[in-house]
Amino acid sequence: MAVAANGALVGDVGLLDRERIIAKPGFNRWLVPPAALAIHLCIGMAYGFSVFWLPLTRAIPGAADPSCASLNLLSALFTTTCNWRVADLGWIYTLFFVLLGCSAAIWGGWLERVGPRKAGFVSACCWCGGILVAAVGVMTHQLWLMWLGAGVIGGVGLGLGYISPVSTLIKWFPDRRGMATGMAIMGFGGGAMIGAPLANLLMNYFKTDVSIGVWQTFITMAIIYFCFMMGGAFGYRIPPAGWRPEGWTPPVSKSTMITTRHVHLRDAHKTQQFWMIWLVLCLNVSAGIGVLGVASPMLQEIFAGSLIGLPELSFSQLDAGQKTQIAAIAAGFTGLLSLFNIGGRFFWASLSDKIGRKNTYYTFLLLGIMLYAAAPTLADMGSKALFVLAFGVILSMYGGGFSTIPAYLADIFGTQFVGAIHGRLLTAWATAGIVGPVVINYIREAQIAAGVAPGPALYTGTMYILAGMLALGLVANMLVRPLSDKWFMSDEEVASLQAKTAAANAGPSGSFGIGKGGFDAKAALAWAVVGIPLLWGVWVTLRSSFVIFG
Repeated sequence: MAVAANGALVGDVGLLDRERIIAKPGFNRWLVPPAALAIHLCIGMAYGFSVFWLPLTRAIPGAADPSCASLNLLSALFTTTCNWRVADLGWIYTLFFVLLGCSAAIWGGWLERVGPRKAGFVSACCWCGGILVAAVGVMTHQLWLMWLGAGVIGGVGLGLGYISPVSTLIKWFPDRRGMATGMAIMGFGGGAMIGAPLANLLMNYFKTDVSIGVWQTFITMAIIYFCFMMGGAFGYRIPPAGWRPEGWTPPVSKSTMITTRHVHLRDAHKTQQFWMIWLVLCLNVSAGIGVLGVASPMLQEIFAGSLIGLPELSFSQLDAGQKTQIAAIAAGFTGLLSLFNIGGRFFWASLSDKIGRKNTYYTFLLLGIMLYAAAPTLADMGSKALFVLAFGVILSMYGGGFSTIPAYLADIFGTQFVGAIHGRLLTAWATAGIVGPVVINYIREAQIAAGVAPGPALYTGTMYILAGMLALGLVANMLVRPLSDKWFMSDEEVASLQAKTAAANAGPSGSFGIGKGGFDAKAALAWAVVGIPLLWGVWVTLRSSFVIFG
């Protein structure tokens, strides 16, 4: 088997193999981020799946069978005569993020070996195939099929799709690690802004007197997503070993927090640093995802009648029509938080290139503590603008935490196994996806049981507890230190690992004519393919959220 000039192996190489996607001279590195976005914007619909819950609770028309009143979770999985409850459907959301974290941890090492194209291909098959299985579950009214399809199979697709571009982008943009991962990971936060309104349009189009239009919407979206995700998977390229951007040389490190060496996947989880970063991410995400879970009822119960110009009315004094009005306004609030979530993924990750990853997390945690602690006061003041702005900043840091963490790991553990290490770290997300909502909802229900009426007081204790969680994260971040030499691989071991995709023995380095071009016509077209749907989602969100301020 021969070796090409750029280090690629040629000959018996499969279409999906890592060797097939090593970039050749003339390739523009700015084509890689839109490929990653094409995948992340599709799998990001996981955040917007709740748009299907209420229609699915009315999947069987007519009056409910009296026996359905005794429905429990187990019987809901197999009933064909009773409508599902939101609580039964909501487990799909939990499965999404538990399976995302677990699959990323289990197959992260495999991804590093086979490359991002094969991982992206498998992700597309699992995510879109899972949605198709869920469509069959809706057609046959079998909830267990929806759990299996969307939740389990789709969750595996989420994990592989989420981590597929991480190490690739870091290698393409060693000069701007934070910005690179932020560009891709912001797409995951933006997927619901596109997918949720698209799903509403499709359900209204397919809806009939005897069908809620959900299974048809699932099939249509699965086909659309499959096309986009395949385009992204086949758009991936990886740089040859020794590649670096034109005119760029690795700077002499001014920070002991950034290593130029590499830690093996087998050793990363044995270090204290891994578990401190794990704890930082888990606590930051637990607080943020808890807020996302109660954003709509929180705004409604705190501001109640003031949302519709009737500040004298508390939530319990509103009639059904007025509650419907403020529910629509609260949906705009949730969409606005999504915008902050997306913007934060790019803004904070890019800023981390300037101020450092550890300092960025100090900012998240310190500012988050202050904003959570101030939230009850803002609620008591009745200041909608300040309240919304505070939680917008909080959600920007929630999103920023996701996009900054891969670069943080690369700084500490090197880039050789950063994708797989990131995959294992995402078990923190899986944990937070359970802990955050459970803790928040439990506190809220306990206060209601204690006789606390809907209003600012209902969330005061919750906000202080979230601030306390971030304080623990602050301590964990303080304990992140540079690794000792014993954890790093030798140069010989690194060279051996890279030998399959590099002319490592000769050791050339440079741009090899790769990565040039900037924002040329081909790159502009690639960005337009993902940018136009994203801008449409932003426009729809802004249009609905402006009503908050009348």
